[in-house]
Amino acid sequence: MSVAIGICAALERARWGAWSEIATILPRSYSAAVQRAGALALLLPPDDAVAEAPDDLLDRVDGLILSGGSDVDPASYGARPHPQNSASWPERDRFELALVHRALERDIPVLGICRGMQLLNVACGGTLDQHLPDSLGHTDHAHTPGAFGDHYVGLDRGSLAARAAGGERIAVKSAHHQGVDELGEGVEVTGRGEDDDIAEAIELPDRRFALGVQWHPEADLETRVIEAVVVAAREKPSPRLPKIVQARPG
Repeated sequence: MSVAIGICAALERARWGAWSEIATILPRSYSAAVQRAGALALLLPPDDAVAEAPDDLLDRVDGLILSGGSDVDPASYGARPHPQNSASWPERDRFELALVHRALERDIPVLGICRGMQLLNVACGGTLDQHLPDSLGHTDHAHTPGAFGDHYVGLDRGSLAARAAGGERIAVKSAHHQGVDELGEGVEVTGRGEDDDIAEAIELPDRRFALGVQWHPEADLETRVIEAVVVAAREKPSPRLPKIVQARPG
């Protein structure tokens, strides 16, 4: 039987035909990438009941992908919102923070993509830079709304990020205005942008697969990153692991 990869879906207002509704949505590229890797793709809508008891859902998946989307609520890491923040969805944050925290405790493979990398850091007690143009002095990481920017990332030799991506210098596609600031407990930066040195990959070395990438591997047919989390999901977890620090209270 194929392994099942749960992909956290977004809440957004969407329009189709004559309708305008708040919808649970996910770009098809995520599920298509998981399916190409030989796994079942299960879309996970935010659910407060699951946030209270995440094991019921995690018992049904072998790996977890935290997808991109709207900004993480700054209250999740004890900060005030920046004026450039997009509207956040606290119910999505509650759901995903509970899910990733428990998945890490159980050593279920976790891949965070863009916003998902940022949420992985927040789940471990870290913080975010809420508007990178303020600190970088440019908007290269989100230069055109609705389009990815192409650039190069350097990955540490021997890191999970380099093994998953299949190299130590890779071309990536990204679109984001936020990034990792203070690292969470046990989190290490293992990839940085060539042009501006911002964190592009983070991981938790004491987990068998806990990786965050600031770029979008689901939009790149050549990448092996999503295949890597599927491969990890086929393996058995370790019996004992240290606890993960909780996200900072709002």
